[in-house]
Amino acid sequence: MGRAHEVRAASMAKTAAKKSKLYSRFGKELYIAAKSGVPDPDMNLALRRKIQEAKSNQVPADVIKRAIDKAKGGSDENYIECRYEGFGPGASTVIVDCLTENTNRALTDVKTAFNKCKGAKMANSGAVSFNYEHVGLFVFPFEDEEAMLDTLMEADVDVQDITVEDGEMTVKTTFQDFGKAQEAIESAIDGVEFEVCEVTMLPNEYVTLDTDEEKEAFEKLMNMLNDVDDVNKVYTNVTD
Repeated sequence: MGRAHEVRAASMAKTAAKKSKLYSRFGKELYIAAKSGVPDPDMNLALRRKIQEAKSNQVPADVIKRAIDKAKGGSDENYIECRYEGFGPGASTVIVDCLTENTNRALTDVKTAFNKCKGAKMANSGAVSFNYEHVGLFVFPFEDEEAMLDTLMEADVDVQDITVEDGEMTVKTTFQDFGKAQEAIESAIDGVEFEVCEVTMLPNEYVTLDTDEEKEAFEKLMNMLNDVDDVNKVYTNVTD
């Protein structure tokens, strides 16, 4: 029972850490959206869409409210977006997006993560991202591809792909049309619950890691990057 308890505790701690990272990410993104205009979703389309995205990712209402109140309070925090790219163990590639107040700190922490993982190294801008697509991605329970395509086209959404598997629909759009697509889907399906609702980077080709050594090194790299406070999102071409 002791070992089982340890496993459950470790799993719960890992889940809590993921939630904390997610809430921190949306807290920054909501704050930036609120500061970019009026901190009122009724008058700020970017903020309204970011709130919708946060809610779709089960971000608590109090996290959303704190971020907007922070912007209303006149906080002078100024987050800078920066992207770093690199190669991981085996044939893996990694893109790291940061939101930070200190780009030197962000670069140092990301570089440290790559340097401490065997087979990993940072690369110049564009060396990895050229092989990724910047898209809006949605996964949710729905099966009628034709009806959804009609809905999205009526909303003037540039749809790149729609697939259905085991009762779940995956919709891929251009990243510019993410907000329009989300609103169209939510209008068409009352109370829709998204499994995935995000702007993301998708690799043109996926790879699998062949050896336990590569898998361990890759997992270490992912863990170290996710532990960096300035890291907002991590994209990779590795699949299970």
